[in-house]
This record gives sequence, structure tokens and C-alpha cells, in this order.
Amino acid sequence: MSALRLAPLLLRPATQGAAVLALPAVAFAVTTWLLGIVVGGARAFFTWTSMDAAFYQLLAIVALALLAVPLATLGGAAARLSARRRDDRLAALRLLGATSGTVLALAVGEATILALVGAIVGVAAATATAPLIGLIPFDGAPLSASAMLPPAWAIGLVAAVTLLAAASALLSMRRVMVTPLGVARRETPARVHWIVVVLAIAGMAIVASAFSSFSSIGAALGVVALVAVLGIGFGVAMLVLQLLGPWLLGVQARWQVRRAQTPPRLLAARTVLESPKAAWRQVGGVALVTFVGVIAGVGSALLGTAEAAGEASLAADIRTGLVITVVGSFVTVACTVGLTQAASILDGRAVSRALHHGGMDVATMDAARRRAVLSPLLLVVVVAAVAAGVLVVPLLGFALLLDPLTILVTVGVVALGVLIVAAGLLATRPLLRRVATAHVAIA
Repeated sequence: MSALRLAPLLLRPATQGAAVLALPAVAFAVTTWLLGIVVGGARAFFTWTSMDAAFYQLLAIVALALLAVPLATLGGAAARLSARRRDDRLAALRLLGATSGTVLALAVGEATILALVGAIVGVAAATATAPLIGLIPFDGAPLSASAMLPPAWAIGLVAAVTLLAAASALLSMRRVMVTPLGVARRETPARVHWIVVVLAIAGMAIVASAFSSFSSIGAALGVVALVAVLGIGFGVAMLVLQLLGPWLLGVQARWQVRRAQTPPRLLAARTVLESPKAAWRQVGGVALVTFVGVIAGVGSALLGTAEAAGEASLAADIRTGLVITVVGSFVTVACTVGLTQAASILDGRAVSRALHHGGMDVATMDAARRRAVLSPLLLVVVVAAVAAGVLVVPLLGFALLLDPLTILVTVGVVALGVLIVAAGLLATRPLLRRVATAHVAIA
């Protein structure tokens, strides 16, 4: 049977479940919407020709660097959202005799269609909200129409998000194309290689060294070099967190498995240990927003000095930029947390039903799920805060890091991040109960 004849059958809600189709489309829509707002707002500064344009462009690049990794994380979560369920169905087709070409066409086609629909909705939402972004004042005047994405940029954004989904589908297809039984058996994901850990630590050391020489770089090479060092440095640091996060969670989970004394503790540790990368995807967003929060806190403390020196207008603009960056990070984190938790429940529906039918009550499963999320969350928040502090100290000194305003902003950001994760756990509890107590597969 051809891919064109199979596709409508596999895409029917009755076959997959409406949530399996709706969640990826919503995720791609939210990702595209946020990308459209961020790119449109940053682009506005590069249309300026005033004397202060270079400084505001520097701030825009730093904000983009701080938001790039959280947005990429959300985009990756959207691309992987239904990958496990899709792999299972396509592996079954392979076992029934479907050709590699048919399986490949189905996987890429499904992911592309869902991403295209979501991206179009996201661009429309970004266009609708652009006038509101245009009301935000900088340098004494609102951004106005310059915050709007040009049509060519909007089309390019839709194409980029759609290609991301197609590429993700192609990468995930390696397991189905090579060994369909490997997918059916749900083989244990590979651990993070030690080389990745070494490279991540080396990358953080290089960034810290570059920040230590920040003033000399600026004196020698000018504003362009400062922009490059700040933008690339913060981007690399957040990427390092992405690389180190799963490894750290794996180490923590192995320690907790040996010391677990209750069923929820053991089940939580085993859940994290089964796939540290999946555990990181549920808490990594808060780690990244904590990183941004520490920098925002130091920046807020620094603004007090600028206002005292008579730079009230500039300080107000920087404060506005910090608020936008933190709010954008939180919106991204909230979307990522909700989607990944819902996807985690849907992906693990077979295990949840098996545990429930074997005698485990839903309350125990929910307690294990909460611990599997909140325990890693506390670890990554601490690591992210320390990493941000390591980078900020060479730039601005240790005193600003201990400033009461820095501490207040950082604690506030961390507390709000934890509350977002807790709200996501609470909101998805009914879904867990429905999945666990179902007597037939919700597919």
C-alpha cells in the first residue's frame, strides 16, 4: 500500500488520539509565535541610524543570545513530541512489510504537515501581536511598525520551522529504518558520553576566560568585538548547560536509586535514570531561565548605579529590555513544561496502565512523577545560578552578584520557575489518571 493511501489512515484522530495530533501542532504554533515576536523586536533596532543605535543593537544581540537556547529547546520539544508514538506505528508497518521508502515518506510527511499548520498559525499570531510589541518605548519613542515581521521574513520563518520538523523526523527514522524491532522493544537510550562532558566544561572555561579579558578586547577591537564576545559567550554558556544537564541528572539519579527507601522515590529515580535527556527536557527550561534571571538581577543592580550617574533614560530602556527578556523566557518555559509533561504521560501510557493494573494506585504514580521532576529541578537551578555567577563576576565584579537587588530578582525568578513546573504537574494530573485507568489503549 502506498504512503499516500496510508497517510490519511494514520493521521485520523481515531487512530492516534486527538491529543497526539494536537500537541505537536500547538507546540509548533507557540514556537513560531515566540520566534516571530523575538526576531521582529530585535530587527527593529537594526533599522535605527542614530548615534546610540550600536549600543541598542548590542543589547538586542545579548537578549537574542539569552533567548535562543530556550526557544531552540521549545522547538526541539515540539519536533520530538510525538516521535515515540510515530516510531511505534511505523515500526509496526516495517514488520508488516512496508518498504523503507513508504515508512520514510509517512514519517516526514506527517511531521511536516503538523509543523506547517502550526507555523502558519504561529506567524499569524505573531503578526496580530506585533502592534502590541510596537507600543513598547525605547530611546524615548515606541518601536511602532518596525517590530512587524516583513512578509519575506514571515515566510522564511514558516519554512525554517517546517524544515526543523522534517529534519527531526529524518533523524528519528534511523531507528525504524535500521532495526524496527529495536523500537518495538523500547531499548534503553544511550547515556551521555564523557567526551560531551569534557567539551562542555572546556567551553565554559573558554567563555569565562574571554569574559575576564572583556575590557582589553573592547579596547583593542571595538564595539563589534564586544557584541561578539557577549552574544557568543552567553549563547555558548547556555548550550553548555544543555549538554551537561542530562549527565548531571543521570549522576543524581544513580545516587538516588541506591538510597531510595520508598516506592515513589525508587520509581522516580528509575524514571530519570531510564532517560536523563527526557528528564532534562522537563526541567531544562527553568535552568535556562534561572541563568537569565541571575544576569537580569545583576543588570538591575547595575542600573541603580547608572541612574545615580544621571543616565535615567538609558537605565529605563535597559530595564525594559531585561523585563522583556525574562518574560519571554518564562513564556517559553511555561509552554515547554506543559508540552513535555503532557507528552511524557502520553508516551508512557503503556507503563502507567501496567503499573495501575498491577496494583499501584494513581496517587503513588503521581507522587513518583512529581519527585522525578522536582528533584532534578532543584539540582539544575543551583547549577545554572552558579554558572551565571561564574560568567558575571569577571564582567562586573563580585559585589554586584551579592547586591540585595540581584539576590531578590534571582530568588523571584527561581520561585516563579518552580511554580510554573508545579502548575504543569498539577494541570496534567487528570491526564495521568485518565491514561493509567484506561482499559484500552488511548492511541
